[in-house]
Amino acid sequence: MSKSLKIMAFVMLVALSGAALAGGLLDHSYRPLAGKAPINLNKTYAGQVVLVVNTASKCGFTPQYEGLESLQKKYASRGLVVLGFPSNDFMGQEPGSEAQIKEFCTLTYGVKFPMFEKVHVKGPNATPLYRELAKETGVEPGWNFHKYLIGRDGRVVANFSSKVKPGDPALVTAIERELKAARPAR
Repeated sequence: MSKSLKIMAFVMLVALSGAALAGGLLDHSYRPLAGKAPINLNKTYAGQVVLVVNTASKCGFTPQYEGLESLQKKYASRGLVVLGFPSNDFMGQEPGSEAQIKEFCTLTYGVKFPMFEKVHVKGPNATPLYRELAKETGVEPGWNFHKYLIGRDGRVVANFSSKVKPGDPALVTAIERELKAARPAR
């Protein structure tokens, strides 16, 4: 192979690997809760620290909405975004329509962090984002309010069970560590 062909092949390989990294885990589109137009998570939240949480309105862990909103308020200016995905996968604890869920979250817990369409988070019907989260961590959500922490580079850095509250020192430490990480070049 000639030197120019080798260089061209190398350049193409670098470009393709960069494109693959740029898309990655968050390269999925979802509708905002009770909204119409899907948004691409990667385009909207790339370079931020993302906490993905499956939620439910009629669960013993539902009061965690308050703590999640507190995390969002405290760290948003430093680059954290909490993303909520309602799911009815666990004992029917999210039976309402998207409009009902939105009203409940807003009126009961003052949720302002982004909430998205109702999805499946486990098993063969899991949405692509949750299939990839489970594949990367080896852990499918065991219940509502499971948390996946995604670093600025778009890779899962930790996951936390439903029992881990938003103010738990282990979760807060992991968030703060990721917020200190340099933003990836785009």
